[in-house]
Amino acid sequence: MRQADRLYELLPAIHRIRDAEQGYPLRSLLQVIDEQVNVVETNIAQLYQNWFIETCEDWVVPYIGDLVGYRIVHEAGDPGDAITSAARNKILIPRRDVADTIRNRRRKGALALLEEMARDVTGWPARAVEFYKLLGWTQNVNHVHMNRGGTVDLRRGDALDRLNGPFDEIAHTVDVRRINSHRAQGRYNIPSVGLFVWRLKSYPVTKAPAHCEDRQRHHYTFSVLANDAPLFTQTVAEPAPSHIADEMNVPAPIRRRGFEERPEDYYGDGKSLVIYSDGLDKPVSSEDILVADLSGWTYPPTAHRVVVDPRLGRMAFPPRRAPSEGVWVSYHYGFSADIGGGEYDRPLRPSEAVIKVGSNEEIKRISDAIAKWRQYRTQSNTRSKWADAVIEITDSGCYTEQLAIELRKGERLELRAALNTRPVIRLLDFYSNRPDALQVTVKNRKSDDGKPEPETGDEKCNSRRAARLILDGLLIAGRGLQIRGALESVAIRHCTVVPGWSLDCDCEPEYGIEPSVELIDTTARLNIEHSIVGTIQVTQNEVATEPLPISISDSILDATAPELEALGAPECPVAHAVLTTRRCTVIGRVEVHAIELAENCIFDGVIKVARRQRGCMRFCYAPPGSRTPRRFECQPDLVVLAAPDENARLTETERVRPQFNSARYGKPDYCQLAESCANEIKRGADDESEMGVFHDLFQPQRNANLRARLDEYTPAGMNAGIIFAS
Repeated sequence: MRQADRLYELLPAIHRIRDAEQGYPLRSLLQVIDEQVNVVETNIAQLYQNWFIETCEDWVVPYIGDLVGYRIVHEAGDPGDAITSAARNKILIPRRDVADTIRNRRRKGALALLEEMARDVTGWPARAVEFYKLLGWTQNVNHVHMNRGGTVDLRRGDALDRLNGPFDEIAHTVDVRRINSHRAQGRYNIPSVGLFVWRLKSYPVTKAPAHCEDRQRHHYTFSVLANDAPLFTQTVAEPAPSHIADEMNVPAPIRRRGFEERPEDYYGDGKSLVIYSDGLDKPVSSEDILVADLSGWTYPPTAHRVVVDPRLGRMAFPPRRAPSEGVWVSYHYGFSADIGGGEYDRPLRPSEAVIKVGSNEEIKRISDAIAKWRQYRTQSNTRSKWADAVIEITDSGCYTEQLAIELRKGERLELRAALNTRPVIRLLDFYSNRPDALQVTVKNRKSDDGKPEPETGDEKCNSRRAARLILDGLLIAGRGLQIRGALESVAIRHCTVVPGWSLDCDCEPEYGIEPSVELIDTTARLNIEHSIVGTIQVTQNEVATEPLPISISDSILDATAPELEALGAPECPVAHAVLTTRRCTVIGRVEVHAIELAENCIFDGVIKVARRQRGCMRFCYAPPGSRTPRRFECQPDLVVLAAPDENARLTETERVRPQFNSARYGKPDYCQLAESCANEIKRGADDESEMGVFHDLFQPQRNANLRARLDEYTPAGMNAGIIFAS
């Protein structure tokens, strides 16, 4: 830390004494000069740091890259653009790739280099395969290659299970198509080198309750929502730079054959999965695990063995030895990004007033924590401290409760999950004479005679603001949320409010038409960030109130079908709300008063707004027949305008319709754009990334970077291609 008066201290004492007598005018002047000296010194120091790729500024990276002959990938966007996130900084300014340029050129032609380059450039785990080694050919008896692909051996079930995948080892006939063709991609040829990449990530769930099938008490699913979910591998670091990735080094679904032949690689504490029976201190031994196909639950469990199906995420206990005190599991599931809640890092707001809930805490239930908070708020000595409180859930348990949160003017309550946890709030059909949703209301404090109590000094100070509620890191199933009263805002961050309330085994919603969030006669601003929610319904007095502001960003709004209502109002043409949405995927109809701004979004359902003169849509997809505000660079408008005739317009409109690998919540590739999706959607955002919720993954930029690096480092005469394994 530089001193502000360092120049002043260099003056002789006589000048400082006379300056003090006149009110320090000289010191004030030197302080201004000293500020500029500090700026010059900082600039000189940074100029020295800019000589090195590790410490240089972002704008210097392309210049250092040019000195060593690094080729910038122009398709990935301009590196001088504003940095919007850490992911964009890593992808568009490839500092590590520039630093490794010289070293990688010396290793050009090494197979392991392609895998390492894929991880450094894109962050995707990869496996490189030389397909000429998998060609069926007649070997010379004097020089036999035993490790080359051989003809099919029907007795090798594990090898057959890996057929046509990244870990295939069976010989194939020649495929003359090029692996890097933009049309039909071929694999098995002499010059072909394939780079399999995994875009899905593996997320952990730690010591969470399993779901028991009520009809068969010895049948369980790993997912607490009762849906079939494939188990994923917990990745292990490769032992050496020259090592070629195997199944344990990539986030791939666990195969039945692989689990059966190598259970020690997957099962156990700190590994891909572990099962606890009748208590968290009693893990099932790996010797008692039996792998089988549990489709239809037709496989009969044997005595003393627990049957596990990693492909479906199911397990079955012996009927006579079914657990009596419950089953808990630790496992890994697959998904594309850090949204919807989970055991990943996310920013938490610091607070002094925190009430912790969990199996290892003093308070075991959320409703008891809310009652405890209300008790603190009624005590005069703690009232001001607990006006802004946090209820934090410290484990990944399932809380089956009926919750009602009553707030008062000036209060702020945050109900959140602790870091590296994913708690589940399960709302059941409990009451017979009223709805069972999670109720959020605002009430005035009253005395015993029913009259409002006078406000204290602290409450008068806080009365200028309405109540606020934050939900962070939660998974809510069984019912939705009902919000009523004079709230200032309700924020839903990194949460999942299960679309359709609950799922069946095939991830189909059980109540697809039921809303996940209901705004009933409230003043609350609804803010949704990095979340997955179902239908939103707004019930407001359109005459006496202003439209509710609803803001959604980096989220999925899923009505479970394009023809159902994703955002609307019961028995009204449009919802009395103004929508602002950025980088979202919306499945279902949107019917609102106005859209203030829609940016880089996919609307897979017809849009209907009452006020077209207000707001705008930019770089979005809106289905034909939508009534929207003015659009800029939206689809399918651009392809329709370029089509020469009516038939071409119809063809182009159908071509650019978004295509997903899966549109069902609970699937690993939920809302992931398919490879067959049009480039106008995959690169249709304002920065040439993809439209929709996964915009900030910058997958087109990653793919372009990797494609350029493959062309640069692949040996002459070889063709390298990128194959998406997930």
